[in-house]
Amino acid sequence: MLRIGCHLSSSKGYLAMGKEAVRIGANTFQFFTRNPRGGKAKPIDEEDIAKYREFAGSNGIGVILAHAPYTLNACSADPGIRKFARETMADDLQRLEYIPGSMYNFHPGSHVKQGAERGKELITEMLNEILDPALSTVVLLETMAGKGSEVGRNFEELRAIIDGTHYDEMLGVCLDTCHVFDGGYDIRNDLDAVLEEFDRIIGLDRLKAVHLNDSKNTLGSHKDRHEKIGKGNLGIDTFRSVINHPALRDLPFYLETPNDLEGYKNEIAMLRSFYVK
Repeated sequence: MLRIGCHLSSSKGYLAMGKEAVRIGANTFQFFTRNPRGGKAKPIDEEDIAKYREFAGSNGIGVILAHAPYTLNACSADPGIRKFARETMADDLQRLEYIPGSMYNFHPGSHVKQGAERGKELITEMLNEILDPALSTVVLLETMAGKGSEVGRNFEELRAIIDGTHYDEMLGVCLDTCHVFDGGYDIRNDLDAVLEEFDRIIGLDRLKAVHLNDSKNTLGSHKDRHEKIGKGNLGIDTFRSVINHPALRDLPFYLETPNDLEGYKNEIAMLRSFYVK
């Protein structure tokens, strides 16, 4: 079964997101834990969560993916920004205990002239302060395009973060198709080789989710500009291969293309038509 969804607005609560997902043909979804530019999260609405969990169970909605705000930078040179990152992630993970078994995705961060080595050290320091095996949420490091001073621009950097973390069993990876392509991994022409490299360096058992995005830019551009499925440099055939690849087909897929809900609905229907049962 193809598990596929898109990014939905969390402003109206979990039940509303669940109903929106079903309406557009999705059976999972991604959402920001709070305003993507930072700030406090809304108070927990236990009644809404209870209704959502009942609705999700009745409508086949599987594991969902929470996304940290973009302003979360665990390896900033500014201690105040690192403090915000640490407190935000810790709060998000506690809140996600109301929906056990969820996943939490974050961008590793930007080292901003400190160097990638220092960036990786700071990220692992934060994770070691926050991760607790009593928590049920799997934390995902997202593959990045390598724009500017981003950490996570290649598989080796993600592996180093994982290796430095005490409770590494709580960590996984979310592979973003636009990011890895822009980062220099040719999933358009040699998906098998890219996944073999991922397996050798990180391990395919760590791969827990896939962001499906076409790219406005070319291979190795390090730009990170998403495009609608089939409208960019990856092309339709790449996504047909990705969702049917033996190493990927059972993972949840999340669209982050520049779309409204109707656009997502159309992309989900198209991708379902490609999926080989």
